[in-house]
Amino acid sequence: MFAHAQKEAKLEVMNVDKLEQLEVDSYKYVVLGQQSSVRLEENGSVFVDFSSADIRKQKIDSMQVILKNDTVVFNQFEAFLISDIEESIKMQVLVYSGGKTVSLKSVGDDVAKLDIERVERPIFTNDMVVFGILVLVLALIFYTSSLQGKYWKSFYIIIPSLLLCYVIPAILDLLGLISKEYTDFYPTARDYMLPAALILMTLGIDFKGILNLGPKALIMFGTATVGIIIGGPIAIMIYANIDPSVVGGEEGAAAWRGFATLAGSWIGGGANQAAMLETYGYQQDLYGKMVTVDIVVANLWMAFLLWGAARAEKFDRWLKADSSSIETLKKTMTDYETSIAKKPTLTDYFIILGIAFGVVGIAHLAGGYLAGLFDSDSPFGKSFFWIVVIATTGGLILSATKLRKYEGAGASRIGSVFIYFLVATIGMKMELAEAVKQPQLILVGIIWMLVHVGLLFAVAKIIKAPFFFVAVGSKANVGGAASAPIIAAAFHPSLASVGAILAVVGYALGTYGAILAAEMMRMVAPV
Repeated sequence: MFAHAQKEAKLEVMNVDKLEQLEVDSYKYVVLGQQSSVRLEENGSVFVDFSSADIRKQKIDSMQVILKNDTVVFNQFEAFLISDIEESIKMQVLVYSGGKTVSLKSVGDDVAKLDIERVERPIFTNDMVVFGILVLVLALIFYTSSLQGKYWKSFYIIIPSLLLCYVIPAILDLLGLISKEYTDFYPTARDYMLPAALILMTLGIDFKGILNLGPKALIMFGTATVGIIIGGPIAIMIYANIDPSVVGGEEGAAAWRGFATLAGSWIGGGANQAAMLETYGYQQDLYGKMVTVDIVVANLWMAFLLWGAARAEKFDRWLKADSSSIETLKKTMTDYETSIAKKPTLTDYFIILGIAFGVVGIAHLAGGYLAGLFDSDSPFGKSFFWIVVIATTGGLILSATKLRKYEGAGASRIGSVFIYFLVATIGMKMELAEAVKQPQLILVGIIWMLVHVGLLFAVAKIIKAPFFFVAVGSKANVGGAASAPIIAAAFHPSLASVGAILAVVGYALGTYGAILAAEMMRMVAPV
């Protein structure tokens, strides 16, 4: 018998006679080397057999079966049954000949591994039913967030809609209504919807309109981006002297990999954040911690900016700024909104989808080739890295063509639909219990944000930029298209488009800036 976390799993040597006595539905049959994992929905058994390629003409001294810390030794290849499995267990098999381990042909290694995963069957397992549930959840979130009632407006000020898009699918998984073990839309959303969203969100960049914002607006936006890029490494270096375990970690659990997702979010937005999650391979069950840091720190800063918007004149006097250019900007942005407005047709929607997924196809084709030119251990050796870069670059190139007009038909809104569905699929994979662990990570995020804010005010003081450019330049990075227009509109409704324009630039820079920040954080993170 093997003791496993106060549960017992029995191991029994099997032969043909014993196997015939078992009921067909009472066990799962596994050929070691052909499967690396097996899933049990209820207390059951697993029959473990060996490939004929391993058994044939193979003389051995012994075979060891290891379940956690317990080992059983056989003098020959023996099929066996593991029964009374009440929770997930990991098994290893080693074969010895001449005092040395023997490589199993079916495995290609001298250690054969099998993960036996004990799961609870959710109420809904049909993919289309779960898809319908996720889309309905997103629809309800966006419907309620659009309501003008005092209760809903107050609710969404405290709890952002983005957070609910993560948390509600995670709660449904926790309650056993749906399960990431049975339904996984994430690969589809990651490989197709995410790059398509990056293309559509950068397609609408108006380079002439950006230049028309004036040098101070662009300088403050650029300063905000630099503040995020350097803030991450600085925060890690500072906190490494306080508690290196918080900003350390190994492989997929390394904190710098999680902070790479924050860099993606705080320079660009949700699309860039998801791209960094996949590019740098942060463990998705730990991702809830980074979402918590993102939401808490970003919303503390947003609360300050909304408070400051009502006191903009006092900030401008302290910065010695000339705010007369803001009045000119109000008229310019009103004209801009009118010029790009377009009532979309069915043809427009098909063209938008054709643009998006056409470039996605090219990105996948080229990404696989470019990844092969680099070491597989490097981020540059992953095809997904190149898919993200090519998609972002493709969107930027197309924004300089006549195709940019499809932003007026709703290109970025379609991109947002893709992103929020991706967010819901990530939410299904999150472990909510992990979200409240290591609250020290929030302190790291606050230090990071303070570097960003300090640099913004220092540059604004030097160039005498109005507080409006400080606030919008920052939120176009940290908040993206979801909150930058809100901050801009807090100064004047006609200025909301300034936030939207700069936020789109943030999507374009988010991929490149986050990669730069991530590589810097990798270098300074404690091992």
